[in-house]
Amino acid sequence: MIESWRWFGEFDSIPLSDVAQTGARGIVTALHGIPYGEVWPQDAIVARKALVTEAGFDWVVVESLPIHERIKRGDGDLSQFFANYRQSMANLAAEGITTICYNFMPLLDWTRTDLAAPVAGGATCLRFEAVRMAAFEVHMLGRRAAEDDYPDDILAKAAAWFQAADDADRAALLAAIMAGMPGAFDRYDVDGLKAALAAYDGIGREALRANYQRFLNEVVPTAEELGVRLCVHPDDPPRDILGLPRIVSNGDDLEWVLKAYDSPANGITLCSGSLGANPANDVPVIAGKVAHRIHFAHLRNVRKDPDGMNRLKSPS
Repeated sequence: MIESWRWFGEFDSIPLSDVAQTGARGIVTALHGIPYGEVWPQDAIVARKALVTEAGFDWVVVESLPIHERIKRGDGDLSQFFANYRQSMANLAAEGITTICYNFMPLLDWTRTDLAAPVAGGATCLRFEAVRMAAFEVHMLGRRAAEDDYPDDILAKAAAWFQAADDADRAALLAAIMAGMPGAFDRYDVDGLKAALAAYDGIGREALRANYQRFLNEVVPTAEELGVRLCVHPDDPPRDILGLPRIVSNGDDLEWVLKAYDSPANGITLCSGSLGANPANDVPVIAGKVAHRIHFAHLRNVRKDPDGMNRLKSPS
């Protein structure tokens, strides 16, 4: 196993010279400044690789090569988006970068309600809390049917939090929820998020799976030709968010992904933190079942609090 550090390039406050002190041997990075759906140019890949190499590392994994939202929605003529994705894979492979992580989470990437929750010893961590997520969905976003996703006690606490919160508290919550996609993208305000969610109206679990199947059919053959290993990242957290279905949340989902296109080029990012956030997921058992296709791993721990994942109703 190559111990590696995720680095966000020009968006990262930590220089590679500091990363070198951690003992990491590899760098996991991406061209976060390129809008989703556009080709990653060869010269930009060469430049990023040179930065990593000159600092004494190997660029070992891309995280992530994003999938445009229109592909996830199955929206209109997608031929150019698929062609661009295949070309980006080819440009990466030409520079010897052949492990590509991606995700199929609709609209939002990883989702948190707090980016600096205090922990023992004065440190901070990321946190997903059901109470604040319910406060956001019910009282700030006004999403219809959101109340059906939360137990009554969580809804009561969410209402109390919202009433006690000031404008700065609410702005911080919105910023935390919007923080999941680093790089050059549009961070939504509440009205913008409502509009973006409306574009997914009528897209349920099976429709999203069909769109994912189409993506795999379009790109895995090219990955095979290039010697590229694609590895999907599990949903984070592993449950429906904002009424949107999530389809890479448990062991059954991961097995579906591997069967959807049976190829060594179609693999898994094993994220113990994402999967482990749901107490129903037995991560060692899941890992054993998909071990032959694990191309990349995030080995991080999580703590499950009473107002966290296990207090939310199960996705439908």
